[in-house]
Amino acid sequence: MILRTERLILRPWEESDAESLYAYAKDPSVGPAAGWRPHESVQDSFDVIRNVLSAEETYAVCLKEDGVAIGSVGLIAPTAAHTAIRETEREVGFWIGVPFWGKGYIPEAVRALQSHAFSDLGVTALWCGYYDGNEKSKRCQEKCGFRFHHTEVNKPCVLMQDVRTEHYTYLTKEDWKRGVR
Repeated sequence: MILRTERLILRPWEESDAESLYAYAKDPSVGPAAGWRPHESVQDSFDVIRNVLSAEETYAVCLKEDGVAIGSVGLIAPTAAHTAIRETEREVGFWIGVPFWGKGYIPEAVRALQSHAFSDLGVTALWCGYYDGNEKSKRCQEKCGFRFHHTEVNKPCVLMQDVRTEHYTYLTKEDWKRGVR
């Protein structure tokens, strides 16, 4: 599946994206805030594409002008979600490279993913989370209509080998249809 927006193409990750993934995922400003370690090599990025980003409903965020992967957005199934969710719900995950921060690309990508989830996949609600202090993620979620739901403290962040506080936001299909933002 390929999703298109005004400025973006959301497409499945390809092994050939390893170099562009590494270019942005090696930056320590990106991964740790989202709960994963910066990539250490192109091979590391290649392995992440094969083992993580190849998951169903996970998309490379690419600018229409060049098709290069600059970030990621995806729907996480209930069995892999960071909090307990119903079978008809999904969790949204996202990140984007530092040079593209503040340009509205991730809200644009998340809105396209919301439309796909609610209109094509029959999802009834979407969850999203952010770790304490990740104000950029919180702001993106608010722009996309997600509203605070609950906080979980002392959550193990396995990839970072630490414990964190995670805040969860929620958007129902009904609120999305009404344009509650």
